[in-house]
Amino acid sequence: MGFLKNQQVKAAIRLLAWQYERNGQPLPEKAVLEGHARQLVEDAHRIARERGGNVLAILKEMVAEIRRR
Repeated sequence: MGFLKNQQVKAAIRLLAWQYERNGQPLPEKAVLEGHARQLVEDAHRIARERGGNVLAILKEMVAEIRRR
């Protein structure tokens, strides 16, 4: 995985952790959180290819949507 994608995964982990904390939920194990973040980044890249847009903005929208459920 490239440098930028690793940075995006780290950003997704921080966004997910923030959402868990904000909702008063315990953080899952690091491996689970990282796996979830990697999947979010892959989905964000797919959406960006299909519709265009900024990957980080798409990640923020996706994390917010996940936590609303």
